[in-house]
Amino acid sequence: MALANTAFFVSSSGLRRSRVSDLDFAPQLSPYESLTFFPVRYRSTQPGHAFSRKKNILHASTDGLNAVDSTSLQMQKSDQDADYIPMPIVLIDQDSDSDATIVQLSFGDRLGALIDTMNALKDLGLDVSKGTVSTEGSVKQTNFFITLFFEHLQIEFGCARDTGRKVEDPDMLERIRLTIINNLLKYHPESSVQLAMGEAFGIKAPEKKLDVDIATHIQVKEDGPKRSLLCIETADRPGLLVEIIKIIADINIEVESAEIDTEGLVAKDKFHVSYRGAALNCSLSQVLVNCLRYYLRRPETDIDSY
Repeated sequence: MALANTAFFVSSSGLRRSRVSDLDFAPQLSPYESLTFFPVRYRSTQPGHAFSRKKNILHASTDGLNAVDSTSLQMQKSDQDADYIPMPIVLIDQDSDSDATIVQLSFGDRLGALIDTMNALKDLGLDVSKGTVSTEGSVKQTNFFITLFFEHLQIEFGCARDTGRKVEDPDMLERIRLTIINNLLKYHPESSVQLAMGEAFGIKAPEKKLDVDIATHIQVKEDGPKRSLLCIETADRPGLLVEIIKIIADINIEVESAEIDTEGLVAKDKFHVSYRGAALNCSLSQVLVNCLRYYLRRPETDIDSY
């Protein structure tokens, strides 16, 4: 398996890249030997996928009777690759870095340098201070380390600050998420069949429809004496993050940090929450779960109506 890792840094001098790759070596055969391909099926380990693809095992044959036409194999592989649409994933991480919000984006091996996405984030008043790209097999992950831009801080606080800071405003986090998904739909329109926003803004609506009632799972876990971990899995839709934060705030529960994960049609979010500087007790945890379950299972509810 070929592995490649790329790191790039955004600065006034431009984009700097470095790349390291490993080489795959094919077996050496004599002129009298030929190759035979035996297709073997395997199940994908990627969450949310239940498809099978063919993996070819090479064997040497001295009589050439079992040889397979390489052209037909290449055409078969091309047809399979054309039909397969990878799972788009957008992850917003506020825990891993103390100074920046990390945005991770992957869509199989189809993403390029994402210059347009970085420009779109800059238009939101954000600064992409660093970026990393890692590739393993057919999955390519891009990480953006973003902070509030200098001018944005001056407008927000009315004074100059030496450096930017990580994004904490729920509205801005949701704008970041929707901006990245919009760019994904624009430059990779085939992703619309795997995204909830593809139904309204994509070239083809998702064939799979999620039942909100069945897809919604909410759990509060222990996370030390001073905070609890709220885990939410539900059908994705625009404005979901803002809706969740408002419901939590209405119960006077504080959100300390969050991990916002959009995997295709499903949102898988985690929030570190506390109440008056302490972890949630059993009663308050149940109230929170009941409120979230009630509103999240009613996607038609207007956020201004409660």
